[in-house]
Parts: sequence; structure tokens; C-alpha cells
Amino acid sequence: MKTNEIMAMLQAKHPGESEYLQAVQEVLESIEEVYNQHPEFEQAKIVERMVEPDRIYTFRVTWVDDKGQVQTNLGYRVQFNSAIGPYKGGLRFHKAVTPSMLKFLGFEQTFKNALTTLPMGGGKGGSDFDPVGKSNDEIMRFCQAFMLELWHCIGPDEDVPAGDVGVGGREIGFLDGMYRKLARQYNTGVLTGKGMTWGGSILRPEATGYGALYFAQLALEKIGKSLKGQRVSLSGFGNVAWGAAKKAKQLGAKVVAISGPDGVCEIPDGITDEMIDYMLEMRASNRNKVEDMAVKYPAATKFTAGKKSWSVPVDIAFPSAFQNELSLADAKELKANGCWAVFEISNMGCQADAIHWMQHEGGMLFAPGKAVNAGGVATSGLEMTQNAEHISWTAAEVDERLHHIMSAIHEQCVKYGTQADGKVDYVKGANIAGFMKVATAMMEEGIV
Repeated sequence: MKTNEIMAMLQAKHPGESEYLQAVQEVLESIEEVYNQHPEFEQAKIVERMVEPDRIYTFRVTWVDDKGQVQTNLGYRVQFNSAIGPYKGGLRFHKAVTPSMLKFLGFEQTFKNALTTLPMGGGKGGSDFDPVGKSNDEIMRFCQAFMLELWHCIGPDEDVPAGDVGVGGREIGFLDGMYRKLARQYNTGVLTGKGMTWGGSILRPEATGYGALYFAQLALEKIGKSLKGQRVSLSGFGNVAWGAAKKAKQLGAKVVAISGPDGVCEIPDGITDEMIDYMLEMRASNRNKVEDMAVKYPAATKFTAGKKSWSVPVDIAFPSAFQNELSLADAKELKANGCWAVFEISNMGCQADAIHWMQHEGGMLFAPGKAVNAGGVATSGLEMTQNAEHISWTAAEVDERLHHIMSAIHEQCVKYGTQADGKVDYVKGANIAGFMKVATAMMEEGIV
């Protein structure tokens, strides 16, 4: 396999799909050496098959707003790869959603799910619907209209969506209610991230953030360091950043910055439990303004419009909002301000040149989202198991399993990513580990 030849082929077939092409190139560059050690992969055209989704559903979503006006959006479901299990991946509601974005997310999800040790394939979906400023009733009507199309291609043993950007517990509730009405199937396993009274798993809302901090803790222990006392910055204030803030504080780190589209909120003395709880109110308001935190707690915070969390001096940064949110300039600013480690919680949260600079010229510890944020989908997999068995585990049981899965992911990254100098290349380790599992399954299942 020659990465440049495959990328040239994909660029010709899928011009302009920048996020998707970026994700594929990052993986192919990591696995090229290992792939070429397996001539059977080349013969079966594993990479050529793996980089294309099994299928993509595109549909119109028509709904009525509070003014009685008809609105139209596009909906999508990308079923990327089912070699190791049913398609599994979130739904994203955001005005920037495109097929390219969802293909990149589905491709990443395939490897992330493989890392969890659970039998889940990769998928992703969503819509260009913008929830910002929408009323609760409008969001409900949109979710119901979206599910009118989506329900045909999902099921507990076929494709199990979850939440993502713009889709939290409220939206999952509206989607699930309509699915049950349409399908007349009252199982609880077709969506994950559900409410606790109707099949949800304890710790699922916190799981992505919790798992990320567990992974970071393991990576720091590997180099003889600890999270305790470290200054930390997060981007965003949704479920992911909320869970990360909770666990960071529990593990002794000090969260000194969170951000939003409007700017950054500095918290010099570290985020408090009360502020962490308020993050949920900020998300539910649909205002998408981090300034609300500074308005609520003016004595303890400082809001700066137009700035990112990466402008604040910290030891460790956790991109946790959106893809490509951390640029090369941001990476250099972080380094100049004393940051020495970046753990990517958002999917492909760092731009490719930023990652290369941090790993090489910057000498910073970096770990990619497909490993760091896998605790979210792993706990979704645990929710699926509980639903299938019609049981509910305690918080301690879920947390123990999450710990075990994140430890297993870290071990795989170390196994495949340890370099000659003893340092771990977490990008390479995560990509090779996920690829080998999916590729082996595809080989054993034949040319299908």
C-alpha cells in the first residue's frame, strides 16, 4: 500500500470532502508500515474497502416552527463498517453538518469502537439543523420528523445511534419516543444515552469526560507524572466538557478555563462544583454562550470575547468541543504558555499540522480522540448490554468496567505505539490497534 496513491484516488472520487480525507490520511500514514507486512491485506484490498462506508442514507426532514412556518433540513446516517458488530455512533445536529463531516466521524468511529474491546461497528449520523435559539417544542418537532425517516434503518442489532454535538438526553428522549411509536417495538436498546427511567445507564452522560481523564491519568503515570495539581483547560461546556471537569476536579487537577463560540471564561482559582453543575444549565439554554458563566459568577471568573481556551496558561489542554478546533498557532501558543500535554477529547479536535508540530518540534505529549474519548461509546456499549439483559448496573459497576476498558485501550496504544526511544506515539498506537482488529475481522469474513 502506498498512502499517496490511495489518497490521490480518494481525492479524485470525493473532491472537497476535506474532513473525511484528513481523517483517512492520518490513519493511512500511521498503518502503512504494518499494512505492508501483511500481503494478504493487499490481496483482499482491505484498505480500499475500509475507507468507503457500507452505505449512506440521505433524507429530507420537514418540520414546523413555533411561528407555523415550514422548515426543511437534511438528515443523514452513515453506516461505515460492521465487521465487528452492529453500527454504533452518535447523531450530530449542527448547522455545519455535511456528508464529509459524517464520513470522517464514521470512519474514526470504526477504529474507536474497535479499541473498546466491545463488538461494535462504526457509524455516524445527523442533520444540518441548528438547535441554537430553538424552543423545546421546536426541538421536539424536529427530532420527531427526523426519526420518521431514520427509523427504517436502525435497530438494536442493526444500528444503534447515540448523542453527539447538539444531541443530548433531551433529544435522545424525543427521538426514542417517536421510534417506539413508529416501530411498535418497546425494547430500550435502539438508542443509547437514554434517561435513567427508560433504559439509560448510570454514568453515561459523564462517561466521555470520565474516560478521557482516566486515559490521561494512565498516560501521565507512564511517564512518572500525575494529574494532581495540574492546571487544565477545556473547550466547550456540553456533556463532554462537563464530565471532564467533574473527573479532573475529583483527580486533583484545577480546571482554569472553559470556552464557547463567543470566547473564553478564565477561572483562576479553578472550577467549583457549583460551576460544573451550572454548565448543564448553560447547555440546556440553547444560547451557546460561555459568557453566561462569567455573568453568573463575576467575582471568580473573567470572560474574554473572541479568545479560545488555548490562550490561557495551563499544563494540560483537553480539546473537547469540535473537530479541527486547535490550530498550529494554538498549539504554539499553548507551548509558549507552559502547556506540555494535549489530550484530544473531541473527534479530530486538532488540525493535522498542529498534531505533527506538537509531537515533533513542540515535544509535547499528545493522544488522539479515538483513544481518549472512547469511554463514551464504551459506556454506550455497556448500556446496550444492560438493555439486552433487562438489568441495570450500579454506578460502581459501570465505573469499574469503564476503568477496565480505558486501561485496555491504553495498553493497546502502548503495545503498537512504543518507539525505539521508549516513548509512546499514541496516534500510531491507536490507529494500528484499531486497524488490525477491523482488518482481521474483514479477512475472516471473506470478500463481502
